[in-house]
Amino acid sequence: MATAAPALPATRGTASPLVITCVVMLGTFMTVLDSTIANVALPHMQASLGAASDTITWVLTSYIVATAIATPLTGWLAEKIGRRRLFLFSVAGFIGASVLCGLARSLEQMVIFRMIQGAAGATLAPLGQAFVLDAWPQKQHGQAMALWGVGIMVGPIMGPVLGGYLTDSFDWRWVFFINLPVGILALFLAATLLPDVEQRPRRFDLTGFSMLAIGVAALQLCLDRGQQLDWFASWEVRIEAAVAIAGLWGFGVHVATTRGSLLDRRMLADRNVMTGFLFITLVGFLMVGTTALLPTMMQSLYQYPVITTGLIQAPRGVGMMAAMLLVGRLIGRVDARILLGFGLSISATSLWLMSLFSPAQDTMPFIITGLLQGAGLGMVFVPLNTIAFATLAPDLRTDAAGFYMLLRNLGGSVGVSLGVGVLARQVQVSHADIGSRLTPFSTPWADGGMARALGATGDTVMAMLDQAVNAQAAMIAYLDVFRLMFWVTVAVMPLILILRVPKQQAETVHLAD
Repeated sequence: MATAAPALPATRGTASPLVITCVVMLGTFMTVLDSTIANVALPHMQASLGAASDTITWVLTSYIVATAIATPLTGWLAEKIGRRRLFLFSVAGFIGASVLCGLARSLEQMVIFRMIQGAAGATLAPLGQAFVLDAWPQKQHGQAMALWGVGIMVGPIMGPVLGGYLTDSFDWRWVFFINLPVGILALFLAATLLPDVEQRPRRFDLTGFSMLAIGVAALQLCLDRGQQLDWFASWEVRIEAAVAIAGLWGFGVHVATTRGSLLDRRMLADRNVMTGFLFITLVGFLMVGTTALLPTMMQSLYQYPVITTGLIQAPRGVGMMAAMLLVGRLIGRVDARILLGFGLSISATSLWLMSLFSPAQDTMPFIITGLLQGAGLGMVFVPLNTIAFATLAPDLRTDAAGFYMLLRNLGGSVGVSLGVGVLARQVQVSHADIGSRLTPFSTPWADGGMARALGATGDTVMAMLDQAVNAQAAMIAYLDVFRLMFWVTVAVMPLILILRVPKQQAETVHLAD
């Protein structure tokens, strides 16, 4: 195994670690917020851009695909042009693309501008994480990750709330224009306060990047188009799945057999990093999957307006922030694996409670489960970051952070696609199951003669009955999805035993005891 390189020294800037964390958190928050803020504005965009219901989703998909493809380039670009300069270019590109998205007049323009926006902002989260880890001493990495994590984890929660408010109060274009003042502030602060880091240019792994980009793009398209095209009943989905498997398999073989590849082989030998990759995929799966399903559930089954839906989800962000700040203080005193296990247990509990939702409930169960799930994910995020990067050579942090964010995004995509796919299937199954039990004997009031005697037409009664069956079937399907996510969370919990606490942290915990 190659010898770990020394930390890359900062050569410019005297800002404190706290200030650096706040600066990069602002840029990171802007990009992760944009991954969900446009969701609630899609119906308004569809009418304005003249798009069909099955093509308007490309506004979301194009952003996700571009982000996923560009994220692994972070490490190479940072060493090619400098970490600080790349951060500035990314913020500036994101601002410009956001303005273009707000000015788009057709779906084609919007998709192109969203791809530029996703590619420009893809580097900000891994760069921010690398800046934070370098700025703080290793013994304070837990607190640092807690502060930085507030921005990256709460952004997707705030997206639907802010997006709904801007769309209802102004226009859907302000969903993108809102990035202008935030981006300009982030650009000014970054240019003034962020330090330069010594550059160590390296060869660009074109082969590895090409295979990864093709594999990731095909996987994203497969996940996005699968539900619309009935999955493997469509040749398009079959081809996309085959290309994804071939590309990702080829990338894995290339990494394992080639020196200087896009993913350094030293990371493959670090079990904390590899297990951390798996866990962050789960975090993306749970966080994005549930936040994508809950708004639809609240609006379609409970008839909540957009603003109310967003506000009901806000406690999830509150629980997440509180848990992150608490764990940031505990991380040096308590074994990080215990905190990670506790966080996963809380997340599993919240998902089990969500599987017990009732169609006649008020908002309190949503608020309680949101607080619990936010607290659980917050408790997972901080110790996971601390353990995953603690044993990693400092010169690999930017590369590892890039793949960390990539897997988080892929986990979110899988969570959304799997959740929507299972939901659609279970709706059909439940509808057929309920419908098979509706007979003239079990529902005599639905008989045409009885309906006419009561002053209603048979068609009206049957329409009302079908509406009630659809609502019940959808409710059962949502509960099945939440129960599936619960079992996925439980299934990965034993992986905590694979993680090892770094020697320095173990000594800190022992002294605290």
